[in-house]
Amino acid sequence: MRPRMPSVPRITSLPPLALAGGALTVGVGGLYLAGLLVTGGEIEAGTTVRGVDLGGLTREEAARTLERQPAGPEVLPVKVGDRRATVDPRQAGYTLDIPATLDRATPTGADPVSAIGGLFRSGGAIEPVVHVDEDKARAALGKVADTVDQKARDGAVSFEDGRVEQVAPRTGYALDVDASVDALRAPFLRGSADSVTVLPARETAPKVTADEVRRAVREFARPAMSAPVTLTAGGERFTLSPAVLGKHLTMRPDDDGRLTPKLDSRGLRTAPEVAGPLNKLPAAPRNAQLAPSGDKAVVTADARAGLEVTDKALGKAVLPLLTRSGTDRAGEVDTRRIQPEVTRENAARLGLTEKLSSFTVNFEPAAYRTTNVGRAVDLINGSVVMPGETWSFNRTVGARTEANGFVDGIMIYDDQYAKAPGGGVSAVATTVFNAMFFAGVKPVEHGAHSFYIERYPEGREATVAWGSLDLKFANDSGKAVYIQAESTETSVTVSFLGTRKYDEITSVKGPRTQVKQPETKVSTDEQCVPQTPLEGFDVTVERVFRDEGREVKREPFRTHYAPRNEIVCEETPDEL
Repeated sequence: MRPRMPSVPRITSLPPLALAGGALTVGVGGLYLAGLLVTGGEIEAGTTVRGVDLGGLTREEAARTLERQPAGPEVLPVKVGDRRATVDPRQAGYTLDIPATLDRATPTGADPVSAIGGLFRSGGAIEPVVHVDEDKARAALGKVADTVDQKARDGAVSFEDGRVEQVAPRTGYALDVDASVDALRAPFLRGSADSVTVLPARETAPKVTADEVRRAVREFARPAMSAPVTLTAGGERFTLSPAVLGKHLTMRPDDDGRLTPKLDSRGLRTAPEVAGPLNKLPAAPRNAQLAPSGDKAVVTADARAGLEVTDKALGKAVLPLLTRSGTDRAGEVDTRRIQPEVTRENAARLGLTEKLSSFTVNFEPAAYRTTNVGRAVDLINGSVVMPGETWSFNRTVGARTEANGFVDGIMIYDDQYAKAPGGGVSAVATTVFNAMFFAGVKPVEHGAHSFYIERYPEGREATVAWGSLDLKFANDSGKAVYIQAESTETSVTVSFLGTRKYDEITSVKGPRTQVKQPETKVSTDEQCVPQTPLEGFDVTVERVFRDEGREVKREPFRTHYAPRNEIVCEETPDEL
């Protein structure tokens, strides 16, 4: 129950003097007194805060009344761009400042103007004062930013299974946390969780607009996917469907946000629809094939130029066709002709006129040996070594792997026979070494087997190992050298053709020295290969150069052979 308002004493009569000259003074004094009695310590009648009537209450009573009221809505719905979230005002540090609010609702002082004014006015709606803990507010709004911020998205055009796909652009928004702290004061005061507050944010416009997407689709994308294109390269004709083209076609924005087509020519080149026809073209040139005929070199097959289709040429042919229609969607791919080094016409100019040397190695037939020797011969045959160049066995033949056409065979490993990829290739290396030896060109790298193998000439044989030992020679003859290689199931022959620098090159072998006898070893290894014994020794072979019937020089080749121990293979006790 509200306290009763104090009554103001009625004034019944005033002296004439007071009425004439002191009426105003007495009247003001009375009003001041009445004002103090009416307003003293109480909130003016009709005063409300957020709809709560506080009129006639003392400050303490008004404070208790406001404390019993809800401080504000439990959540504040907010929106940034097209994304929505909520803010818990309590966690965000938004509270009603009751003392400051009551300062606005209670009389401001005991001066005559304020006291007398209280007699002639009534209270009204007082706007509450909101206190904000800005650290808490920024922390809470930072979490909101994590959920509502979004990057700008450019419009885009892509291709899927021959169809045109469009991506609509989207404006980016980044919440302005500092500005949003004040922006939430008013919604908190309204006390309603129904309305959504649009928070201030920084906008980022997409670089590629919706208009640009529509233009790119209209002018390029739809025409590109409208029909296949047909290409011809080196006489090979092939057709590419929209689905194939779309896999390697994109549209990328330039610096001005304009979408431009980009074709992955390298990727398109590997597509079966393209690679199949282009792989039928003679990509690598083929030298004219030479063979010794007596002491001469003769051309046995003409050269053939190679045809190369570059990624750039493929893209240059395809892109202009994509915006055309009908029969105009067909075109020619430029090809580059790669000329061979040796042709029927230039063989003599290169100095490929006579046989320099020829050597043959015979071996026992074996399926692995026939395969591996034949594969190495195919890779070596037709090699051309220009003056000053160095020829490498490993570079020419490549790794002896299944992918390169080689199979497992018997070879020497750790001073004994073992199964390994490329076994038997040493027969080709030895043949090349001897052809090089008698051609008179300069050896650069070579190495003999660890122990002697009877089918090879002592001190004039070579082995190779991928990644560790190569067979190399430098062509110091002054003219080009052509290597002809051929094989059968039991032999391999290598001939060097070019221009003779010396009349004759012969070999002189010295005696065996430092002879050492082998041992006998027993092996129970599952991969054991039996091995017959043979003594080890050192030997020197000299290469003798003669010109116009006289000896010009000698070159020694010194070789050390370890003993070839006898290997007896036995089964383990568990296998008996």
